Parts: sequence; C-alpha cells; structure tokens
Amino acid sequence: MARTNAGRFSRVGLATLAVAVLVLAGWWLGSLWSGSSWLERPGWQTGPRDTPHEIVVGDGVTGPADMAWVPGGEFLMGSDSRLAQPNEKPAHPVRVDGFWMDVTHVTNQDFARFVEETGYVTTAQRKPDWETIRVQLPPGTPRPPEEVLVSGAMVFTGTSAPANLMHYWQWWTYVPGADWRFPQGPDSTIEGKADHPVVQVSYEDVLAYAHWAGKRLPTEAEWEFAARGGLEQATYVWGDELMPEGRLQANYWSDSPTFPVVSPKAGGATGTLPVKTFAPNGYGLYDMTGNAWQWVADWYQADYFIEQARKAKGHIVDPQGPSQSYDPYEPGVPADAPKRVIRGGSFLCNERYCLSYRPSARQGSDPYSPMSHLGFRLVSDAPAP
Repeated sequence: MARTNAGRFSRVGLATLAVAVLVLAGWWLGSLWSGSSWLERPGWQTGPRDTPHEIVVGDGVTGPADMAWVPGGEFLMGSDSRLAQPNEKPAHPVRVDGFWMDVTHVTNQDFARFVEETGYVTTAQRKPDWETIRVQLPPGTPRPPEEVLVSGAMVFTGTSAPANLMHYWQWWTYVPGADWRFPQGPDSTIEGKADHPVVQVSYEDVLAYAHWAGKRLPTEAEWEFAARGGLEQATYVWGDELMPEGRLQANYWSDSPTFPVVSPKAGGATGTLPVKTFAPNGYGLYDMTGNAWQWVADWYQADYFIEQARKAKGHIVDPQGPSQSYDPYEPGVPADAPKRVIRGGSFLCNERYCLSYRPSARQGSDPYSPMSHLGFRLVSDAPAP
C-alpha cells in the first residue's frame, strides 16, 4: 500500500507553513469543529494486555502519584523493519536506567491547574516572535506585515475530497485564536474534555510545565524503551499484529474516509480521545502511540541513529541525543533549523500516510510551533520502588 515519507510530509511547523502562507497566499480563516473520533467502542481493546512483569504505579507514598515505574534495561532502539523510515534505522543496542513516567499524556485538567497556579501564557497565546520563525524559513524570506503576526496555532482542518498527499498545506491552517483552551480555534472548546491530552503546547510551554511539576521530559531513548513495554522490536507497542482479534489498540486515522478527507457524517475533523481509552502497555503506560504526538527532550537529527550505530561499542548508555538539529529532508526549511524530537504519532496517522503509531517512529518539529495533534508526558528521577 502506497504511503509518503512521514518524516518529510506529515509534520507541519508554524514557520514553514503559516508564514509561507502569509507571505505567498494570505490567511485562510474558517470555523472549526471541536473534534471527535471515528472509533466505535465495541471494537476497542480496553482490558489489560499480557505483561511480562509486575506493573508498579506510584500512589504518592510509594513512588510519584500516577507515574509508572519503568525499570530500565537493554534494548534495540530504532527498527530495521520494512515499515521503518530511514530516520529509524538501523536498530542499535541501548541501555537506559530506571525512571518513573506519567501513565498518561498530561491532560487538559492537569494543564489548567498549572495555568491557574502560575498565570502562564502559552506560545500560541502570544504574538509570534519573528526571530524564532525566521530560522525555519529560506534565507531572505521577507518579514510579514505586523498585522498578520497574530497569536494562534496550527490546526488540522482536513479536505472535502481526496488530495495529493504531497500537498500537506491543503489540510493544515494557521488559525488565529487557536490555543490549548481552543485547540481548533475560537469556535472550539475543551469543555467536557478534561481527560483528553492537552495539545497546542510548544516545547517551551512543556519545559515551563515540567519545571512547575518538578519533572522533566524523557530522552528519546527513555521514551522508546518505555513505549515498547518490554516487547523487543515489536512493530507496535502491543505486539506485531495491528488489530489482534479485530480490536483497535490505539486512536489513529481510519481509512474511511481516506486521509485527509473530513467526513461530514463525523461532523468534522477527527480528534483526541480521553486518556486510558485503550489498554496500557507492559509498564502500565497508556497511549504511548496514537491520540497525540509527544515531545521528548532531544534535538532532532535525521541520521542520528546511523551515527550512534557507527560509534557503538556495545550498548550505548543513556544517550542524551545530538548537540544540535540536522534535517536536510524537509522542503523549504534550512537543514540546521532548530527541531526537537516528537514521538508516538497521533489521531492523524494511518497506514497510507504516516504510520507513526509505532514505537520506533520519530520526527522533528519546530520547538516554537504548537499544533492540534501534539502533546506530552513527563518523567521523574524519584527513587526506585
């Protein structure tokens, strides 16, 4: 089945799309639907999956509350699977120490508490900073007029008919007024979605939340080790079969309608689901793939795994990622433009286009660009149970 290069075309940053649209084509504004899902509950895998070891979840006394203990160990990071993109190859031996990880994405309710206590204003709620945008654009790109540099964020709006999957600007829109409280724009809401992953948060926003919470972002290696849940080189976080016994295991895009067509029957664009909708993995972690992409700590370097494998003499211990970004594969973006790694895929991934609801899938994203399918979870270095 045909699919495009996920690393090149499923990621859309504020700088690369919004400003290009501003400069070359102008704003595309519109009313946006608040989101739902094509999934049907009878076909979901909601019960516990088989686990090779005891799951330990902290209660605030023994371990941090609502965090699962990830015992650490050795594993093969990346993938040589036929489904793997070049930036996932080759699989190489890594060892990580144990850590605690949030059992779910940080939710709207969690983030609301942070904002209430600190008064924090997110990236999407501020006027865009031209200097952080400029570095994502070809040299010489003119600064857009001040009147179009307004607060907002990138929103998936879909198309009404099948589209060329190379032309990703057809289904993404920079929407003034979109932010974590209004993920699809001013006409949307998170009311009734307290237990959904918070989205429309930048890397900068995530660091601020982590500081407040006394936690940190996982490294890319920690994230993948945790996502695999003890299953060495499995295709998905639940095993090698996409739908065991015909049951869906994660929130990703159905092939009906074909991506990126938004179904009128569904009322509009697909969206996030409540956390814990599906069964946890072997470490007790929910939604490690699907639902919403997750920021991790590392800079993104497209060929980092090749570099690591070349240097490796035995297991690489707790890799911290490269010292800077490098990605020559995104059209129109300087190869050294700042990007941080995102992991896990989202409700927009499907077999034909993205296929990033796999534990080895990785992409880079502009750290200052919030998006409607991108959230996060954190880790802690609290003592082992």
